[in-house]
Amino acid sequence: MKVEVFADADTVAKEAAALVAAEARAAVAERGTFVMAVSGGRTPWLMLRALAREDVPWEGVHVVQVDERVAPPGDTDRNLTHLTESLLTEGSLNPVHVYAMPVEALDLNSAAERYAATLQELAGSPPVLDLVHLGLGPDGHTASLVPGDPVLEVTDADVALTGVYQRRRRMTLTYPIINRSLRILWLVTGNDKTAIVRRLTDGDTAIPAGRVNRDQALILADRAAVKDNGD
Repeated sequence: MKVEVFADADTVAKEAAALVAAEARAAVAERGTFVMAVSGGRTPWLMLRALAREDVPWEGVHVVQVDERVAPPGDTDRNLTHLTESLLTEGSLNPVHVYAMPVEALDLNSAAERYAATLQELAGSPPVLDLVHLGLGPDGHTASLVPGDPVLEVTDADVALTGVYQRRRRMTLTYPIINRSLRILWLVTGNDKTAIVRRLTDGDTAIPAGRVNRDQALILADRAAVKDNGD
């Protein structure tokens, strides 16, 4: 696991956008397609807006969701709302290349299975995503893999549902598909993350984030998030 530290969240977002753009160009040049999974959060939305201004072969880019809250369309709780504002309003991504988690379905378990099938169509069986962007919560959660939830033990599905967490159920990618991805990009900002960043970099598997594969992982952090970690 490699860690790169920048002055502030804005710089982290810009550096992340440049990295994603480079990965997209390389993947599309080699295979004709680039499939990335995106999480929510303030810094990721900054990254996506910056990405919209980068040199990206958009015709080959496909964007899926790492996780999503079970909420109505357009709700500010929805990651999709911010994702589309960033990449569709400000960028050149084809709207049909954004694959929303079907959290509005009446049968959420069947919806999760359908989303897993969509990932297979995009990225093979089993699906191997080119890049998964992850955030890190102060409680050690990542994606919607939250402490104490049974979703942490799902090994036979790439998409699953959580219980209620911060007022909402979630649909989330699980460890198997995250850990198969070619690149894991963590964006971690803010002074409320210092203790949990240390646990992540130390490989503490007692936190959900610590169970994510470290071999292909890169953390882009601001100084606030690592200020107590010897930086």
